[in-house]
Amino acid sequence: MRFFSLLLCLLLSSCGGYQLGGVKPAIMRDVETIAIPMFKNDTLHPRAETLATSAATDAFVQDGTYRIATSADADAILEATLHEIDYTQIRSTRLDTLRPEELQNSVTIVWVLRDTRDANRVLARGSSVGVSRFFVDSNLQTSRNNALPDALERASQAMVSRLANGF
Repeated sequence: MRFFSLLLCLLLSSCGGYQLGGVKPAIMRDVETIAIPMFKNDTLHPRAETLATSAATDAFVQDGTYRIATSADADAILEATLHEIDYTQIRSTRLDTLRPEELQNSVTIVWVLRDTRDANRVLARGSSVGVSRFFVDSNLQTSRNNALPDALERASQAMVSRLANGF
């Protein structure tokens, strides 16, 4: 009996220091809820700010480290701006090098996380980039519009990873 109890103690002590959940950065230890107001849009793409705000909200919900709350109830407020959307030609048609066949869009989101108790206190700031590739259909504008949410999702996931994990 002593042997089994000793064996059980040894097996259970191997995971004694393990802690469930992520380890937040030290500056974020008191933050449990975050408010996400509508992002600003510095680009010429219409309604891109709504797509970016939705992508950021989805990324926070999927991560689960922070809860989404209203500005009145939140510990921090995320202020973000959709700063830039760039398109780069990856592949062109064989006979016409000016006609794209595959494009890459790169989205840049600049963000600041502020404490709600003291609006001048910045908890974190940075910029996140999301990249997406797409093939050009007969309608270039439709192809760009369809690829934008994927790039915004990747930029939002990078932002949430930085806020939740510190990298």
